[in-house]
Amino acid sequence: MTDPRTASRLRPFGTSIFAEMSLLAARHNSINLSQGFPDFDGPEFLKAAAKRAIDAGENQYARTQGVPPLNEAIASWWQRGGGRDLDPHGEITVTSGCTEALAACCLGLLEPGDEVVCCEPFYDAYLADIAMAGASVRAVTLRPDAAGTRFGFDEAELRAAFGPRTRAVLLNTPHNPTGKVFSRDELALIARLATEHDAIVIADEVYERLVFVPERPHVSIASLPGMAERTVTLSSLGKTFSATGWKIGWAIAPPGLTAGIRAAHQFLTYASATPLQHAAAAALAGDEGETYVAQLQRDYAARRRYLADALADLGFGVTEPEGTYFIMADHTAVRAQLGIRDESGGPGDDFAMARWLIEHAGVATIPPSVFYHDKAEGRKYLRFAFCKREETLHLAVERMQKAIGAAVVRPRT
Repeated sequence: MTDPRTASRLRPFGTSIFAEMSLLAARHNSINLSQGFPDFDGPEFLKAAAKRAIDAGENQYARTQGVPPLNEAIASWWQRGGGRDLDPHGEITVTSGCTEALAACCLGLLEPGDEVVCCEPFYDAYLADIAMAGASVRAVTLRPDAAGTRFGFDEAELRAAFGPRTRAVLLNTPHNPTGKVFSRDELALIARLATEHDAIVIADEVYERLVFVPERPHVSIASLPGMAERTVTLSSLGKTFSATGWKIGWAIAPPGLTAGIRAAHQFLTYASATPLQHAAAAALAGDEGETYVAQLQRDYAARRRYLADALADLGFGVTEPEGTYFIMADHTAVRAQLGIRDESGGPGDDFAMARWLIEHAGVATIPPSVFYHDKAEGRKYLRFAFCKREETLHLAVERMQKAIGAAVVRPRT
């Protein structure tokens, strides 16, 4: 049997862009500013807690909704962040990262033919998860404002995305890859439209603690009036505690929505790694965890400032992120200076620019057109990750400075 047998609903998605760019980065010995994982370990107290749990015999299946200490720690973490009181065992489901939580929400809460309103660019799993559920996306494009200071949506475009088949809004704030933190007013509009159309909101908030602009704090849409009953809030340990490989995530929802999530979750992974759940509980419940996260946020704020300034100096158009650990940079001017063309000889796109940086500068980024329904919207950007050590960022900038400086196409005299 040689013909491809990939299900038709998944054929459009191919190999994940993260795997593709990481493979290219390794092939060219590049500094990996593409995939969003730190190049440093999480805190020692977190690793020590996992070792204690292993030695204590916490190595068998956990209950499907999560080990009790972790569910209770998540409820406490949520409340300290401004959330409501929760029933930790009835309204929280521990998943294998936020990625599985997203899949469980789509498979457990959507019906074939439903429509999901989603802002583009979007994390690439969103489209695949929605497709696996037999639903479809109504995309609303985030674009920089006239001053280029922040990404936003057009209200008329958002309103037009809602219709009689709207079942859900998939909201990501802080937003990957733009770094946008949705304002309270923006969230209130989304909440009104969801309520008017009797839609649920699936809120991906994995970067909830990684915000950098005091005037733009993270606000959970579930905290707005009337939204707790129709919102699923997703988060995870990995981004906040620099342990992305642990894949410990969770979904917070009222019982009626939790039932749907758990109906899917039990057949996806059933349960997440038991000793890592116990370690996650220690991180979320203790003062050490809060201290670590506060310092990480300060560290990332400094690295954000450094990389944003360096990219601007190189000629990239930078819209500074309000949250997450990514920068979306317009490569139009740099690409023109370098004379980069695509394979047909036309103006180079994000893939051409990304390949040039890997091959000539030894720096890997993400071409974000893959995160758009309308690919043309993303072709002028690259996404850079700054969740790296200071020395890694410095070396990446030095490589780009050297390569771009040496290769700039000079006008003939």
